[in-house]
Amino acid sequence: MKKNVSIKVFPANLDNAALIKKLSAQASGFSEGEISDLVIRKRSLDARGRRPAYVLQIDVYKSQYANSEPRYSDQLQDVSNAEEVHIIGAGPAGYFAALELIRLGLKPLVFDRGKDVRARRRDLKAIQQEGIVNPDSNYCFGEGGAGTYSDGKLYTRSKKRGKIIDILRVLVEHGAKSDILIDAHPHIGSNKLPGIIANMRKTIEDHGGHIFFNHRLTDLEIDSESVKTLIFNSNLKLNCKNVILATGHSARDVFKLLHSKNIQIEAKPFALGVRVEHPQALIDQIQYGQKERSKYLPAAKYALSSQVNNKGVFSFCMCPGGLVVPSSTAPGEIVVNGMSLARRDSPFANSGMVTSIELDELSKEGYAGVFASMDFQANIEQKVFERSDGSQKAPAQRLTDFIDGKMSTSIGKSSYIPGLISADVKEILPPFVSARLRQGFKNFGKKIIPYITNEAHVIAVESRTSSPIRIPRDNEKLHHPQMLNLFPCGEGPGFAGGILSAAMDGIKVAKILVDDV
Repeated sequence: MKKNVSIKVFPANLDNAALIKKLSAQASGFSEGEISDLVIRKRSLDARGRRPAYVLQIDVYKSQYANSEPRYSDQLQDVSNAEEVHIIGAGPAGYFAALELIRLGLKPLVFDRGKDVRARRRDLKAIQQEGIVNPDSNYCFGEGGAGTYSDGKLYTRSKKRGKIIDILRVLVEHGAKSDILIDAHPHIGSNKLPGIIANMRKTIEDHGGHIFFNHRLTDLEIDSESVKTLIFNSNLKLNCKNVILATGHSARDVFKLLHSKNIQIEAKPFALGVRVEHPQALIDQIQYGQKERSKYLPAAKYALSSQVNNKGVFSFCMCPGGLVVPSSTAPGEIVVNGMSLARRDSPFANSGMVTSIELDELSKEGYAGVFASMDFQANIEQKVFERSDGSQKAPAQRLTDFIDGKMSTSIGKSSYIPGLISADVKEILPPFVSARLRQGFKNFGKKIIPYITNEAHVIAVESRTSSPIRIPRDNEKLHHPQMLNLFPCGEGPGFAGGILSAAMDGIKVAKILVDDV
């Protein structure tokens, strides 16, 4: 017999197994002696009251035990001699597609323009400390994709809980803490995720798949309704039967390549704005109502949204106890993003604060055609760079001054390693964007107090929230409408947003592809 119950425990008692069993017995109606097994299914922090508490959703078993889930790795086959599928991109969509292909009996060949997850660190150090941007290896490109070194948050709006759990179990099998299976907002951390990704690569290779780094897709040869040849680094030609295209939201050269081959792509709306950074202690005080955060509580987070003139302004990728990082993918541009380490112990909290950019607004700004969103995005990033000093130092402004429309006479401390330069961020962004952001901040200041403070900074520009391009695909077969063996997948084509949804899309595409082979 099994009952699902909900109990509350204070943070200091989160690991008190005896208390949790006692409360579960009271909630289920079973005696403690009758309980044969307890499985926590979900854990979330409720900070709305005077004293924050964790809410636990628990399966309580009487006279039976929870069924153990089969290991995903035990379902994988040896595909050394199986039919090959070419995957472009070693991010979550590409790697989970590769694992699913192996499970179903096909051999994945994965190609990525960047370096393996550990070699990639040298290029991240170069952009942080020297302002040198490697266009093939950076915070967006390389093994693991954009999420690897920009937080490893495992959030998704998907309601397919079963599929989410399957992906989380794969991550746990490859080294993630089992806490991600139950946390309402699971998070791995940018210092832990690289090892997990390296383990996933080993699993792919141990079962007959192959991973090729420093292989940038530079050309395609097509014949009628199929991609016949993939060309890497302008000289390596490989014939292909089926191709999964999982190149992420920032591979502008891939979008241009498809367009040059008359393969249909479309402009799509996206979001753009700034990254706002507060002292973490202030966010803790606001959210927990405590002068000093208890050692049992995690760094506090927030999620904010508002409507300004019928357009959305919202927080994006909020990083408690985190760092602001440079996410440019080419010289001559500045892009910022956020990340946290596993412990989330930085003295700063940061979040993207962005607004929706619609195609009709771009038209009024003089941008048209399939590259309207992408060109607008790129031009803003280049304009931000022009306001800097030729390095990756980012233009910034105190939040109060940004709202009041005046230059900041000084800039305070920040987690952003390249450094900040005082600038009028309002003048860098298009007027309709800065006006919406300023009003959005005013609205947020009424929701959580004192959110608007001289201690907070806005840092320009947060522009890689999602892909500015959509690559269409058939609703049922998931291949491109023109190229029947080309399967757009993940964030780049506009079918996912974040690690979990990209991973789910990779699995989905792999299954459909195998069904048609």
